[in-house]
Amino acid sequence: MTTATFAPAAPAATKSPGMASGLRWLLSDTATLTRRNLLAVTRIPEALFFSTVQPIMFVLLFRYVFGGSIHTDATSYVNYLMPGIFVQTVAFGAVSTSIGLAEDLQKGLIERFRALPMSRGAVLLGRTTADLIRNIFVITIMTIVGVLVGFRPTTGVLHYLAGIGIILLFAYALSWGFAIVGLSAPNSETAQVMSFPLIFPLTFISSAFVPVANMPSWLQGFATYQPVSVTVSACRSLMLGASSTGTGRSTGFWVVQSLAWSVVLLVVFIPLAIRKYRTRT
Repeated sequence: MTTATFAPAAPAATKSPGMASGLRWLLSDTATLTRRNLLAVTRIPEALFFSTVQPIMFVLLFRYVFGGSIHTDATSYVNYLMPGIFVQTVAFGAVSTSIGLAEDLQKGLIERFRALPMSRGAVLLGRTTADLIRNIFVITIMTIVGVLVGFRPTTGVLHYLAGIGIILLFAYALSWGFAIVGLSAPNSETAQVMSFPLIFPLTFISSAFVPVANMPSWLQGFATYQPVSVTVSACRSLMLGASSTGTGRSTGFWVVQSLAWSVVLLVVFIPLAIRKYRTRT
């Protein structure tokens, strides 16, 4: 009589399918929640207004009301303005991440998600991914509006798309930061109140709308190298050439600076957002 023995499977052989299954689960749940968040935007008139009409109003305001009194030496003001408008639009749009998460918490929706057999990480990934897709749509609309009011990129399509990529990465990093705000706020109204004081100084004390050289000397250092200005300068350099920034710096300098800011923000904000999500839910 013979006996057969079976050796246990190697740890790597049993672990890999589980990891692959978990990743598929995460991606599937993230796609579902991303779709849910995008549908919510289309069904809320206020969200559509904030995403599309308000940025267009900013373009028209600065182009035709303030533009005549703001002078730039390197390029026309409308060309100088539009990269700043792109970054300002996605920065303001990142606030919707905090509002959406706070609203879901307030309604108890995230508690219901916890009761379902779904990946917990998909909640934050679905929200930030939906906001990233919304930003692509908004920047497309803003590009059309910019061309209609006289915006003319001069460096070619590839450089223009690279500038858009820089903006989207920065917007994604900001979304994770505002996810922390949304998870900290008791309701969506408070989340909005908490968010705008954070984004307003960065947006308006920057090179988005006026050359930094026109600001007081004690403010110029901050205004030049804070993340919004750096991203605007990178986008402006890629779309119009390095001379359009009026800083004497190369395009590569601003691109590296912007990428560094975005990576640092992601490295800081993602773990903090995940930790806050776990403690809040």
